[in-house]
Amino acid sequence: MTETTNQAPTEDIREALKDVIDPELGVNVVDLGLLYGLHYADDGALLVDMTLTTAACPLTDEIEDQVSRAIGTMVDEWRLNWVWMPPWGPERITEDGRDQMRALGFNI
Repeated sequence: MTETTNQAPTEDIREALKDVIDPELGVNVVDLGLLYGLHYADDGALLVDMTLTTAACPLTDEIEDQVSRAIGTMVDEWRLNWVWMPPWGPERITEDGRDQMRALGFNI
């Protein structure tokens, strides 16, 4: 097995993931609070722990494609880990996310 050598800082990855827009809500996954964690595994792959607003979301493939485009050149290998506990709730939305949602007409 070869070692992964391209490991961008997780702060840079988090910033890049702000380009991943939830297709239903129109707000990025970071400010929605859907990103639960970023860390590098022992094999060097970046593990992206994320959730969805609902486990029944039909757009996981689209979100995974957006994640790939956002971070694919920043790391040699990454894996998306869908996390369901704790469940997502609107209290996880950042102030920036709330501002974005209000701008889109959501009452939050």
